[in-house]
Amino acid sequence: MKRTAYLPFVLAAVMTVVTAAAQPADSLRREALAEARYLKSIFKTDAAIERLSTLVRPEVFDEEVLAELADCHFTNGDYATAAGTYQLLSLRAPDNLFYQIRELQLAFRMKDYPVCVSLARGVLARDSIPAVVALAGDAWNLAGQSDSALVYYRQALALKPLNEAVVSKAANILLSDKDYEGVIAMTGDYLALDPDNFTVAPIRGLAYYLNSQYDSSLVIFQQLEKLGVDNYALHYYLGQSLWHANVVYAAEPELRKAWALDSSDANLAWTIAAVRSDMRLPFDKQVKPWLEKASAMIQPDSSIVSRIHQQYGTGYYGEEQFDKAIPHYQEAYRYNPSFIQALSTIAYCYERQKKYRQALEYYEKYLKLARPGSRGYEFAKKSIEMIKVELFMEE
Repeated sequence: MKRTAYLPFVLAAVMTVVTAAAQPADSLRREALAEARYLKSIFKTDAAIERLSTLVRPEVFDEEVLAELADCHFTNGDYATAAGTYQLLSLRAPDNLFYQIRELQLAFRMKDYPVCVSLARGVLARDSIPAVVALAGDAWNLAGQSDSALVYYRQALALKPLNEAVVSKAANILLSDKDYEGVIAMTGDYLALDPDNFTVAPIRGLAYYLNSQYDSSLVIFQQLEKLGVDNYALHYYLGQSLWHANVVYAAEPELRKAWALDSSDANLAWTIAAVRSDMRLPFDKQVKPWLEKASAMIQPDSSIVSRIHQQYGTGYYGEEQFDKAIPHYQEAYRYNPSFIQALSTIAYCYERQKKYRQALEYYEKYLKLARPGSRGYEFAKKSIEMIKVELFMEE
C-alpha cells in the first residue's frame, strides 16, 4: 500500500464535520481534551475517539487534537486510520520526527515493508536513531532481502553495539549463508563488551561447532553450563562438542540430559548409541536399545536410516556376529550408496565366515567404486588374491 493511500482512512475517520460553525472556546476545548485523555487512560479508547472527533474541523489544523486522536487509533489497533492521521500530522508538522517514526512503525505492523523502509530512510537522513535503523533491517529481512537487512543490522550495531536482538537476527542470516567466520567475528565483538550474555554466547558456540572448531565450542558451552544454563540446546551441543573433541566419556551424560528434556529427536538417540559404541559398551545391552529408539522415531530419511543400520552393523561386527552384521551393512549401503565401505566390510564378514564366493562378489563390487591406490582399495585387492587361492584349493 502506498503512503498516500492511508489518507482516505483519516479523511473518513477524523475529518468529521459537525454542525457547529464556530471553533469551541478554549475552555471547552481543554475540557474535552482532558476528558478524552482520561477515557484513553482507562482504556475506553472508542469513547475517547468519539469525544476528540467533536473537536475536529476540516478547515483548522489542531495538532494537539489530531495527535491525541492518532494515538487513540494506534492504541485501538486501527492501524490504517492511525497511519493516515500520522501522515497528515507529518505533512503539516514536518519537523516532528515522532510522527514520521509512528508512520514507519505502522507501515511495519501492516507488513508494508517497502513503505516502512522508505519512511525509515527519511528519518535517518535527519537523525541516526539505532531503533529506526534496526527496524529498517527487520523490514528488509521480512521482505526476504537478507543482504539489505544485514547492511542495516551492521549499521545498527555500529550505533549501538550492545543490542543482542540485532546480533541474533544478523547472526541467523549469516548462519543460513554458512558464514560461520562472520558469526564468530560479530558475536566476538559483542561478547567483548558483555562476555556472558546468554543470548549471544550460544550463537557463537553454535558457529564454532558448525565450523568444526569443537575445542572452541566446548569452552563456550561449558562456561554457559557453569553459569546455570540448563536447556536442550546447551546439553545437546555440549555433548556433541565433547564427542567430536574425543572426550567421549563426558559426552554421554550431556547427551542424556538433552534426551531428558526432549526425547523426540531420532538423531540424538542415534548419537547416544554411537557414543556408547565408541565407549566400547556391550552392544546388546547398552548400544542396541538406543538404536531401537532411533528406529522407532525416524521418518523415511535415507541418511538417518543408513547411519542407524551402519551402527547396528558396527555393533554386531565388533562382537564378530557377522551373520547379523551383514544385513545391516547391506541396508546401510542401500539407503546411502556413497557409503561404499559397507561393500568391503560385507565382503570381509563373508570372508571370516569362509563364504568365499560371496566375499569375492562384494570385494569386486567395492573395487569398481573405490579410489585406486587407497588403503581400502589395496586391502580389497590383496583379499581377492587370497580368496582366489582358497577357491582354487576348494576345487
